[in-house]
Amino acid sequence: MKQDPYIDWFRQATPYVHAHRGRTFVIAFGGEAVADPSFPDLVHDIALLHGLGIRLVLVHGARPQIEQRLARQRLALRYVNGLRITDDEALACVKEAAGVARIEIEALLSLGLASSPMQGVRIPVASGNFVTARPLGVLDGVDYRHTGTVRRIDRQALRERLEAGAIVLLPPIGYSPTGEVFNLSAADVARSVAIALGADKLIFLIEETAVTDRPDRLVSSLLPAEVEALLQREQPFPEDLTQALNASAEACRRGIRRAHILSRRHDGALLRELFTRDGCGTLISAEPFEDLRPARIDDVGGILDLLRPLEDRGVLVRRSRERLEIEVGRFLVLERDGMIVGCAALYPYPADRMAELACLAVHEDYRQDGRGDKLLARIEWQARQDGIDQLFVLTTQTAHWFRERGFQPGSLAALPMEKRALYNFQRNSQVYVKPL
Repeated sequence: MKQDPYIDWFRQATPYVHAHRGRTFVIAFGGEAVADPSFPDLVHDIALLHGLGIRLVLVHGARPQIEQRLARQRLALRYVNGLRITDDEALACVKEAAGVARIEIEALLSLGLASSPMQGVRIPVASGNFVTARPLGVLDGVDYRHTGTVRRIDRQALRERLEAGAIVLLPPIGYSPTGEVFNLSAADVARSVAIALGADKLIFLIEETAVTDRPDRLVSSLLPAEVEALLQREQPFPEDLTQALNASAEACRRGIRRAHILSRRHDGALLRELFTRDGCGTLISAEPFEDLRPARIDDVGGILDLLRPLEDRGVLVRRSRERLEIEVGRFLVLERDGMIVGCAALYPYPADRMAELACLAVHEDYRQDGRGDKLLARIEWQARQDGIDQLFVLTTQTAHWFRERGFQPGSLAALPMEKRALYNFQRNSQVYVKPL
């Protein structure tokens, strides 16, 4: 039966629909997104997330709207050491721009025309004084006036709005107990809100491409320590990407498991990132997104799914579920967001100081970036720890791969007696041996 790509995608997305329901996501985007003619498409995607039972806090910027108003008055925001100075005239523009942007977003979230993707949708939107701020103050002799930083988040009030089914909408503005208004960084607000709520995800939709290590090559995942190293490069990143990276790393250090940085210019970026395994942006995670670890009994189904295509093609010897359950302690697995994408097994023969490398397999969608080498290196390390001097493999179709990695042709006589007794002459597998 011919597969329908749409049905196939929908089925693959189902685990994420279940996983995200009832979760809390904080999504930040700049004023550039609000001003873009394609912004309604992003709002439709946000409405879809709300309809799937995800609790949403939206944090919007307003920089182009502020600069537009300042330009009309022949004024400009001043920056010192990368920090903006917000004087009285600038603050008036900030308040006006943030208010207009908020109203435009609320209007789009209220759209319910029969001809639109939001037909029949009713989304309550909540805004308010949820963010308490303090002045940045005087730094190195410079008074930053009405530029502030987040002091506290009213988490209880936010949770009440979210539990009532509302989308919470926050501008880049904070308030002080003395009634002052402060111009804040949207990234600072988003990070602080995510930490205060213990959000499940913090998501930044930025103007640039997400993080790349060379032209057009996306860095799919980073740990907070790797973010710090990346930001110390001589060539600086664009400001919105730098802010998103800093905020994401800090959020992960403060208990947020995952932060995502996406290009908002990528149509459907939110849906692709949240409902596909590989996404389309850069994931900052408190723990590795892809983990190489010993296999557990509940990995047997995933290992079987990985091995079955290779067994069908005769590359690997077929193994039953029962046998795998007995031997699962011999396996290492590469797990990527809950899916087993690679495995390998080690069968030692201690009396001969040899061990067999078996079932080395990587899912066909992930045979780049050296995952096979990663599995081999861990197997070799484990073998050395066990006092093994030689590693051998039996193969019918992948001899070249092993030869490129130091395995040399061997004879049946080179194998441990116990293994020779089990040799399948009908398969006529080639023997390759590597000294450790």
